Amino acid sequence: MIWIQLFFSFFKIGVFGFGGGYAMLSMIQGEVVLRHGWLTAQEFTDIVAISQMTPGPIGINSATYIGYTATGSVWGAALASFALVLPSFILMLTLFRFFMKYHESRSVTDVFAGLRPAVIGLIASAALVLMNGENFGTPQGDSRQFIASIVIFAAVFVANFFFRANAILLIVLAGIAGFLIY
Repeated sequence: MIWIQLFFSFFKIGVFGFGGGYAMLSMIQGEVVLRHGWLTAQEFTDIVAISQMTPGPIGINSATYIGYTATGSVWGAALASFALVLPSFILMLTLFRFFMKYHESRSVTDVFAGLRPAVIGLIASAALVLMNGENFGTPQGDSRQFIASIVIFAAVFVANFFFRANAILLIVLAGIAGFLIY
């Protein structure tokens, strides 16, 4: 039964997950943590962190890790990854000819103009989903972890947004900071 649920969960995410992997994260969390309970919030956060550090798209990496974790099998990893990309593959085959013919039409450009803010909203939603007590701590709980998390978050944000620092370097430095602080 888990195989069918895994396929349809990631197929649904693939159908409705416009905007790429970061935009899909809140949908993935809703399915695998909240709806099916295959992972805890902490396990999901760990998988997102690993997915960010490994080469490849974060959505597919997450699906692969979650499929393996949920089933304990490489076949589960393959099934979740396949189910996630299948809708996009079908859609691209279907729409390629249409788009090439009408890509300069006013209607098509208007549709894409409407999709851009929605994608940004989905990415912002994913960021807010990950800003939880498991990742940041709480002021009432471990205030040291909370303050350190806020400082690391702010430093990485500033370095990335304003100075365009290399993401890999920021990940390594954040890991070192976490090791030294915690």
